[in-house]
Amino acid sequence: MMSFIVSDVQNGVMTLTLNRPERLNSFNDEMHRQLAEILTQAERDETIRCLLITGAGRGFCAGQDLNDRNVDPSGDAPDLGYSVETFYNPLLRRLAKLPKPVIAAVNGVAAGAGATLALGCDMVIAARSAKFIMSFSKLGLVPDCGGTWFLPRLTGRARAMGLALLGDTLSAEQAHEWGMIWQVVDDEQLGDTARQLAQHFATQPTFGLGLIKKALYASETNTLDAQLDLERDYQRLAGRSEDYREGVSAFLAKRPATFKGK
Repeated sequence: MMSFIVSDVQNGVMTLTLNRPERLNSFNDEMHRQLAEILTQAERDETIRCLLITGAGRGFCAGQDLNDRNVDPSGDAPDLGYSVETFYNPLLRRLAKLPKPVIAAVNGVAAGAGATLALGCDMVIAARSAKFIMSFSKLGLVPDCGGTWFLPRLTGRARAMGLALLGDTLSAEQAHEWGMIWQVVDDEQLGDTARQLAQHFATQPTFGLGLIKKALYASETNTLDAQLDLERDYQRLAGRSEDYREGVSAFLAKRPATFKGK
């Protein structure tokens, strides 16, 4: 069977490459199943301290493969909610809950669920030639894979409405200007820049980074009071970590810290 997801683990970084380049890495059900299986390794293996997701060939991900969704005019309407419930929602929930940083290196077109998947990662680095397209509206569909949640929070409601209703192409530069993504780099620098960031995270206090991620997600719906209590609770947990002890020792001894991610 074809490997639609290529996984490579080196120096604490798991790199996942979406690998259907002839279809611009668009998702079919088998690709979803392979990705779900590999994510289990990322969740369970403590030596993996950062996840990097990119695409093979000239695109990041063109979303759902519509060849799998061709609707027979004389047949029953498809249940697209089933696909969202079975594949896309669990994927986004797992990336959000993963207690280690997730980086998307967007190397070309990110359309539909490919765009919203990228936005669901913790940090997005895009090649200058990359494009983000909320193409759902062109098919009469709704942004899924977290699209309607991430867009207004990243860009504000006016821009989110425009992007989602029009389905126009957004350049990487514009996405960066609007605060949708972390960084834009020249195409030939994308791989190195993303790898360097991932390698950096693999040497950092992973336990604390996981708590930062949880706290930021919780803040989207918490009151200030609730968030202050949450910060207290998470700080208590962080203060008991081996990484915190090592960080303070290293600081006082004026030496580089060696974090174990625990």
